[in-house]
Order: sequence, then structure tokens, then C-alpha cells
Amino acid sequence: MKYRRIGDLSVSALGLGCMGMSFAYGPADSAEALATLSRALELGVNFFDTADMYGVGGANERLLSTFLADHRSEVVLATKFGIVTAPDTGLPAGVNGSPEYVRQAIDASLQRLGTDVIDLYYLHRVDPQVPIEETVGAMASLVTAGKVRHLGISEASATTLRRAAAVHPIAALQSEWSVFSRDIEASDVVAAREIGAAIVPYSPLGRGMLTGSAAALAPSAGDFRSTLPRWQEANLKRNRELVASVQSIAESLDATPGQVALAWLLAQGDDVIPIPGTKRRSYLEENVGAVTLTLSADQLAALSALQPAGDRYPDMAWVAGESASLAE
Repeated sequence: MKYRRIGDLSVSALGLGCMGMSFAYGPADSAEALATLSRALELGVNFFDTADMYGVGGANERLLSTFLADHRSEVVLATKFGIVTAPDTGLPAGVNGSPEYVRQAIDASLQRLGTDVIDLYYLHRVDPQVPIEETVGAMASLVTAGKVRHLGISEASATTLRRAAAVHPIAALQSEWSVFSRDIEASDVVAAREIGAAIVPYSPLGRGMLTGSAAALAPSAGDFRSTLPRWQEANLKRNRELVASVQSIAESLDATPGQVALAWLLAQGDDVIPIPGTKRRSYLEENVGAVTLTLSADQLAALSALQPAGDRYPDMAWVAGESASLAE
């Protein structure tokens, strides 16, 4: 494993997104999830990402607490707050970035995770009704109180990042970024680098599409990907053709398409730390293979030229106005 920096934290070049262990991608399997967390540490993956809204009642944070009880000192732990969910279904019901909610959310996460400090605490989505200065000011007080080490923001615009950094250092921007999701490159990545924030891409495998797996290319009715524009019939046909291009490069390197997609992201800069999500050891092991995969300049250019069909969400209004997309 290779390591990169988020603030003064040394994190594995690939982190582990834990959402799918408890939320959005079919039935949970706690035993396999815990085995995957253990295998991650064996492989040198020390950067685990969760959120308070992954699963009903903070199920994913509670799952991680079982593992952290014996491994807390080995893990760089990131969690998020700000998306409010319906208590019965766990589905997103709004956003809240108020100072009062900041204080409520951190204490609830600390209790669920069974720890006294979060290494990286993100605002999950910007609340358009609360000035970012107020939200970040409240988050900064958590650092002073010793409950949080570093602050981050997920899916924030360049303008918001600069405003936030004027209140307190922002260590990381977590946004969707992959061969198939390029919209953050023109301004958000530039602003993150300007303020010294690492970039933490979620869904770096295009929600599985870039792996070329049958489950990802033809998701079941219960899989939330089936509701997204890129999986609608006309778009999906074009996107399958693009996946074939990734597969061709992978075959020439004796690698998998997923490894090629992750290697492309890792090549975008030493401040880029993708967090591919998985709930199975086999996929984790495959993903880690990307860390040592080198792409040629021509291969990088060919991948950069790919453009997917369809937006990544049905409502992309948040990209311009930060009205807060609620789907991860």
C-alpha cells in the first residue's frame, strides 16, 4: 500500500467506502462486512468512510463500532452529518447545517461509533438555508473541544469551499469523481487545491458501472442505480460502449476495468484519495491492485476523453445552487 496525506493524517492511497455494507446496495451481511474491514487493514487500507445516514438508526456507524472496539488506533475514521433521514425508513428527508444540529449530530455519531474523536468530520451536503460560515464555525468548535481532528465538506462548490476555508481549514473535499463523472474538475478541484484540501472521490467506479459487472450494468429493481439517468435504456446502451473501452485498456494491462478506473484517478494527483465502496473481500482485494498499476500517457488521455451519457442524478440542481442532492 502507498500512503497520502489529509492534513496531518497518513491515509492509504485507497480508502474504503462503507456505505454499501448497510445501505442502498441490497441486503446487509454483517459477517462479510466485518471480514472485509479486517482484510482491509491486512492490506494496508486504513482510511474508512461512513456517515450517520447510512442505514436506519445509524446502522453503518454501529457496524463499524464493533470493529473499532479492537482496532480504533489503526484506523483513520471519517464520518458525515447533515442529511436528515426519516426514522422509520432511513431514507433522506432533508438537510440540516444549523449549529444546533452540528452539536447534536457529533455526539450521536461518537456514541454510535464507540469512540471519543472523529479523525475527519464532513458536512455531508451544504444546507442552502444556513450560511456555510455558521455551519463551519460550529464544526470548528468541535475541533477545539477535541471531538474532531479535521473538517471536510462533501459536494461543495468552489465558492463554498473558499468561504468555508476562511472560517477554519478544510482538510478534504469529498465529491463524486471518476472517469464517468468529471464535473468537479473545472472549478471544485482547483479550489480544493487552492485551500490545501485533499480530494476524496466517492463512487470512483461509477457506482460499479466501470467494473463492467453484470449486476452494475443491469441493476435489479431494488437497486437504487436503476433510478439514475445513466442506467436508463438509451443512456445505458452508450455507457456500455464506453465501459468496453475501459475493458480494452484493462485487457492490454492484464488488469480489471475497475483497477484501470481507479489507477486513472490515482494518477490525477497525490492529493487524490479515492474511496471505492465494497462489502466483499474479493472486490476489496481487486481494488487494492490499482495502487501499483501504472497507465501510460496515451491510456490516461484515452480514458480522460470518455464522456458518459446522462447526468449522475435525476436532479442536478445542486451542482449550481447547492440545493443538496440527497442520494449518495
